Amino acid sequence: MENATYIALSRLDAQQRAMSVVANNIANASTAGYKGQHVLFSDYLSRQDGDNVTTGGETQAYTQDLATFRDLAQGQLQQTGNPLDLAIGGEGYFTVQTPNGTRLTRSGRFERLTDGTVTDEAANPLLDRDGQPIRLPAADHDVTVSADGTITTESGIAGQIGIVMPQDSNRMTSEGGKLLLAEGPTRPADNPKLMQGMIEGSNVQIMSEMTHMMQIQRDFQFVSQFVSSEATRQQDAIAKIVQVQS
Repeated sequence: MENATYIALSRLDAQQRAMSVVANNIANASTAGYKGQHVLFSDYLSRQDGDNVTTGGETQAYTQDLATFRDLAQGQLQQTGNPLDLAIGGEGYFTVQTPNGTRLTRSGRFERLTDGTVTDEAANPLLDRDGQPIRLPAADHDVTVSADGTITTESGIAGQIGIVMPQDSNRMTSEGGKLLLAEGPTRPADNPKLMQGMIEGSNVQIMSEMTHMMQIQRDFQFVSQFVSSEATRQQDAIAKIVQVQS
């Protein structure tokens, strides 16, 4: 009888995990460059042996959390006209230098500091192909970024933006909604395709996520009621046994 509760609890734990991921997706639905995440669950089958196994209960299916994977689909492109707003078409990530080390991002909203350093919204310097901060001549105003990331101003070529690929796009740790820490080394993207004056929005489909959240809530309530009913039934059984023995 306890196994039924354990099976239900494994389901509740999985639903809590799914709810956390969906809530994070919804919270970042308007975050530039954010890639939605999804959970992957499967049944963990446990074979029961012995004389006390009830008919039809030889195999029990627990819910196990297999993985959380990132949806790499392109987010909607938004035209801004800002010359330092950049969107990546296809695969690849910008690299920025943070106080905690190099991080990857798909958020292409950049700006120029007074000393000419190009940074993201958190003042993390944007890095070039050699991993160095990109600095533009302070007196130059016209900035052109080609598809391969080459930056040109009135003074000529100012650098080339580094676009990299991680070993495994799903083996990256999110730090907030925009920054990603890659597990393992990265390599230059083969054919980067930058678009100037555009921002890639989040690829989260808000209505789909809301529908998923409601489904998780309904499942969670259903399983919770089962666990509560099972606890009540066991308490009643124990009370009757004690009453008979007294």
